[in-house]
Amino acid sequence: MVEKKSLKGSMGSLMIVFIVLGLGVVLSIATPTFLTSANIMNILRQISVNGLLAIGMSMVALTGGIDLSVGSIVAYAGILTAGMLNYTSLPIGVIVIIAVCIGVIMGVINGYFVAYWNAPPFVVTLAMMTVGRGLTYIFCDGKPISKLPDAFLKIGKGSVIGLPIPFIILMVVFVVFTIMLTKMKHGRYIYAVGGNQQASMVSGINVKRVILSVYLFSGLCCGIAAVVLTARVSAGLPKAGDGYELDAIAATVIGGTSLAGGTGRLWGTMLGVLLLGMVNTGLDLLNVTSYYQQVVKGLIILGAILIDSRRNKIAN
Repeated sequence: MVEKKSLKGSMGSLMIVFIVLGLGVVLSIATPTFLTSANIMNILRQISVNGLLAIGMSMVALTGGIDLSVGSIVAYAGILTAGMLNYTSLPIGVIVIIAVCIGVIMGVINGYFVAYWNAPPFVVTLAMMTVGRGLTYIFCDGKPISKLPDAFLKIGKGSVIGLPIPFIILMVVFVVFTIMLTKMKHGRYIYAVGGNQQASMVSGINVKRVILSVYLFSGLCCGIAAVVLTARVSAGLPKAGDGYELDAIAATVIGGTSLAGGTGRLWGTMLGVLLLGMVNTGLDLLNVTSYYQQVVKGLIILGAILIDSRRNKIAN
């Protein structure tokens, strides 16, 4: 059953390949600057944060959960990163590690209540979303923290062998988690728990530990994304990550990962991230106002949810 669901998720992801290619053709015809190297590098840099969050969201979704707190965790870890860079003499590497650990801790808190208290993921992560955003505003008093060192800003603005560093970070995280899901026992456990928790428990899988682990992974991705975003915008912003959970969920579902759990591949999620990035950039190049962009993005999210719902009905 798990393999059958995974096959369906892969087929759904394959459809996105043709959609992405078709959208690329349309946008390249509509605006000649779309296929320029500068714009392509810009797209890769822009999708990196959402890509990191979508990977974490996909891990959670594979177990049938959801994480609404990713945007707030990014904001809190990011504002603390900017604060440490301004008010402490800690090395940049240590600050980056602390920021990632903050994301991990907040993810573990989410996972603990979902796994060991059997609390609904929607409610737990909604509470963390509110708490995280509140802590962010408390720390900075609602004001951005800027004047970050150039060495740190290179994380978000630099390039290596012609590729943006944020995109390289995204690819490293993508490869690590893909190997875990496809080649390691824990990855098989994640799919099994998402497919049928009761059967997984009977077969000897520690379901609670698996559920806790996926929220830890989501928090880890949030911490990394916080560092990348803070370096990209050159400041810790109290409103950073606002609404990012919707983009992450949309990319996850568009890529073929079912919110019901047990189905999906991370390469499909990456295609979903790329599709959203192309839409955002294409609308910008076509001078479409941000108000209409929100409408388009909302329709894309609705369409993705409807497709996911339809896919689940057919599977059942």
